[in-house]
Amino acid sequence: MAIWAIGDLQGCLDPLQRLLEKIRFDPATDRLWFCGDLVNRGGQSLETLRLVHSLREQSVVVLGNHDLSLLAIAQRKPEEQRKVNPDLQRILFADDGAELLGWLRRQKLAHVDRRLGWMMVHAGLAPKWTTQMAERYAAEVEKQLHGEQHAKLLKNMYGDAPAWNPRLNGIDRWRAIINVFTRLRYCTPRGRIGFEDKGAPGTQPAGLYPWYEVPGRVERDLRIVCGHWSTLGLMIGHGVHAIDTGAVWGGRLTALRLDGEALCVVQVPGRDVPADPPKPRPPSRR
Repeated sequence: MAIWAIGDLQGCLDPLQRLLEKIRFDPATDRLWFCGDLVNRGGQSLETLRLVHSLREQSVVVLGNHDLSLLAIAQRKPEEQRKVNPDLQRILFADDGAELLGWLRRQKLAHVDRRLGWMMVHAGLAPKWTTQMAERYAAEVEKQLHGEQHAKLLKNMYGDAPAWNPRLNGIDRWRAIINVFTRLRYCTPRGRIGFEDKGAPGTQPAGLYPWYEVPGRVERDLRIVCGHWSTLGLMIGHGVHAIDTGAVWGGRLTALRLDGEALCVVQVPGRDVPADPPKPRPPSRR
């Protein structure tokens, strides 16, 4: 039996199939952890979602920002849904779209296996969140997503404010929790997220730190595996294993084995990204 965490798919079916073949995935014995962002941009989002859904008995999934965005779009009227990109439209209007979206909505924000010693989230944790606190906060939002009031949450979850504060209530509280779990890259020591800063470490403004390096952050009792940050690339340090390696951008799709003693990382080429067409030459002035 092997347990593998897999980085952001973003609708890249072909790389996923290559990766499953390379790790010799056996659904009879092996298990998969998907780090979120199953859909969008890759051109094969419907097929990717169908494959992960077919493996639901052998896998766990945490929701990423693109997954939540798809769920929010699914609450809109059909004429609004037809304005989104074709990759997502194919899910929204598929014969099995309602089944796939219903299953996706019931997935987690955080997954913990204390026997194994791992926590999986899509993006990261706020500086003062222990793993126990993160579990509780994730469960608060999951209760809303899985319940009858999910449409209200999905309609009102967008926004960069307020910053996380344990005294928040209602929609503001749930939005702040979602932002941490699905959008965090950089933040201040007080936990204010730098939403606009998406480059590799060293490109951020003064006062912002990668979430796993924030001064004064709490010590955590579990290793964390996450995705979301493609410009970071494969990063292993500070008890964090970040495995979004930009498959959708022509990078790599990464699997990390979670149940072995030694570090085991397996990668395959990501999506084929067409090269930009050559720019026309300006007319000669001679």
